[in-house]
Amino acid sequence: MASNHTVIETNEDDVHDNVVRSVISKYRERSIIGQQKYGTTLDRNDLNSIQWLTHLQEELMDATLYIEKIKSVLHISNENEKNKID
Repeated sequence: MASNHTVIETNEDDVHDNVVRSVISKYRERSIIGQQKYGTTLDRNDLNSIQWLTHLQEELMDATLYIEKIKSVLHISNENEKNKID
């Protein structure tokens, strides 16, 4: 299946938004870590669509766990702050 997206070659100096620059840097780091850990890139062709979706689902499930953890920490922190005021 041919891709219909356009690739724009830029370097980090072309990006003037510090948040975008930070995210790009993190993507690069994750790519290197993933290649070292799994010995392949996302260009691999050994997974079918359902397998890719399963990977995505598992990652999103992990993300919801991180969200829940942070919410509980913030809730405890907010309760502690509230108790200091009372």
